[in-house]
Amino acid sequence: MKVVAAVFWLFVDGMGLGDPDPEVNPLVDRRLRWLPAVAGGRLAAGGWMPAIRHRVRVPGGTVEAAMVALDACLGVGGLPQSATGQAALFTGENAPGLVGRHVNAFPAGPLKDLIMRQSVFRRAAAAGRRVTFVNAFSPEYFALVEAGKLRHSASTLAMLAAGVGLRDLEALRGGEAVYQDITNCLLVERGHRLPLADPEAAGRVASRVASRYDLALFEYFQTDVAGHRGDLEEARRVVRVLDGFVGGLLASCDLAGRLLVIASDHGNVENLKVKTHTGNPVPAIFVGPGAAAVADGLSAITDLAPAILRYLGVDVAAGAHPQDA
Repeated sequence: MKVVAAVFWLFVDGMGLGDPDPEVNPLVDRRLRWLPAVAGGRLAAGGWMPAIRHRVRVPGGTVEAAMVALDACLGVGGLPQSATGQAALFTGENAPGLVGRHVNAFPAGPLKDLIMRQSVFRRAAAAGRRVTFVNAFSPEYFALVEAGKLRHSASTLAMLAAGVGLRDLEALRGGEAVYQDITNCLLVERGHRLPLADPEAAGRVASRVASRYDLALFEYFQTDVAGHRGDLEEARRVVRVLDGFVGGLLASCDLAGRLLVIASDHGNVENLKVKTHTGNPVPAIFVGPGAAAVADGLSAITDLAPAILRYLGVDVAAGAHPQDA
């Protein structure tokens, strides 16, 4: 089946739809430019809301955009967590329902097995789509994994399931990857000799890398880290970095043939009154051709992976065997 379009998926960990209170929600920041634009001004909508369809002004004109609120709890009591939330997001299956609870941190056992079998990236690659992970990984990361002291996150497992190699710091130096904090600050603090990156420039790098693929993923989890810390100024800084990165993507992505997807796994940073995750719905934002059609009918994080597969012209039913998890 011919691929009619491509997808850049910006996965933002721990970003829900909270109250429009700038004293607890860094997503309510007048210095933000691009995130409010792609969300139709409703990124801090105070919870459930109808789907929004609008247009976004980008360099060179305007493009179609849509945003919808997605349920991250999936009918399971307690606060949604990263292992099950990301497993659900990247497979389209109700991972917390399958294991009977929300599971935090890194997936193992049946969750890992589910991701390795049902990853949206694996299914896209099996259908002949070119898939990549834009994130760069440090030597320390590889060493810890090799030593058995660190497990892969759900996103990394989902990519490895597709046979995608992980980019290293040489790729980062060569303009072929972006580090998870976007700016390289954390790498510089650990002694790596690297220039600091401007968020918008990093967005352009990510866009250029993704342009050679049908489905590309970049993961930003500093939002979740900032939410757990509860420091408003730090959270505002982290969100402004993300805002600049989105601006770089909008300025350089071919939005006539590529859909930009911004989505999260659970709430956190939108409510700094607590240092836990939240039960708030999460945004799924679509920018580019067919944005409103893709958003139509989505209501839970399990709906996103099938929607992306359909957009890429991949048979959603092919290879789907949730009962084996």
